[in-house]
Amino acid sequence: MKTRALVAWNVRRIRVKHGISQEKLASEARIDRSYMGSLERQSKNPTIDLLERIAEALDVPLSELFARSPKGARPHKTLPKGRKPARRRRGKQ
Repeated sequence: MKTRALVAWNVRRIRVKHGISQEKLASEARIDRSYMGSLERQSKNPTIDLLERIAEALDVPLSELFARSPKGARPHKTLPKGRKPARRRRGKQ
């Protein structure tokens, strides 16, 4: 697994394990929520300073963000309070 994918996997794994939303983690790490989502989707390449802030916000050692996932590990589910579905517009059917 590439390093960017490994970091993204672990950030999401730890965040979901602790029941923390992307928005709350982003706020505690002092970054934008959309950037946090991009990091978890592997479309951003975070700096060491940013990884350190994320690790602090998650209350884990920085090395935990680089931990190898076990073989056969499945992707982590979203938190139960995920985004709400878009509402249907009135009058358009």
